[in-house]
Amino acid sequence: MRKRTAHRWRLSMTLVIGVFVAFGTFWLLQLMNRGEEDMLADKRLNEPDYIIEQFSVVRMAKDGKPSYIVSGDKLVHRPIDDASEIDKPVVRNLSSTHPPMDMKADHARVDENNSRVQLKGNVQIDRAAQGKSQAMQITTPALTVYPDEDRMETDQPVQLVQGGATASGTGMKANNATRQVQLQGRGSIVYPPAKTH
Repeated sequence: MRKRTAHRWRLSMTLVIGVFVAFGTFWLLQLMNRGEEDMLADKRLNEPDYIIEQFSVVRMAKDGKPSYIVSGDKLVHRPIDDASEIDKPVVRNLSSTHPPMDMKADHARVDENNSRVQLKGNVQIDRAAQGKSQAMQITTPALTVYPDEDRMETDQPVQLVQGGATASGTGMKANNATRQVQLQGRGSIVYPPAKTH
């Protein structure tokens, strides 16, 4: 009788351990599968939801008039952070109250609900002459533009040419609405020779 009870007891323990091992294995498989599904879902979220070639977008001001236009060779939008990557971007200010201004670069990233444009690679800004304001050209490796606020800034080397004078520095803050440009860091200014009569 004792041998039967001991045998049943060992058999019961073996079955209980087997059930726990089976549930543990099932649980581990579920965790691994869920991890793979999460990784695939994250990868799918980072995939573009649309790609546009040779595009042009006009942003309207609060008064209903065109404020600026963004165009480029290719736009790739990713829903994970609602940001757009642009190849060969051109940003053109369409304001009727300020001098026209074009900004070009190799690459751009548009984010923060389309209120920030980060230009990178061979950034060039051309502001046309208007009234007493002379034409101005700015070059820098990278520039952050806030089109709605009509301002831009960088912490990279900058070269500015206006009316024959050349200025350079490391870092810049500019406001097209007030027509103010502030160069930062160590730099230099070169004026053209004075005209003689």
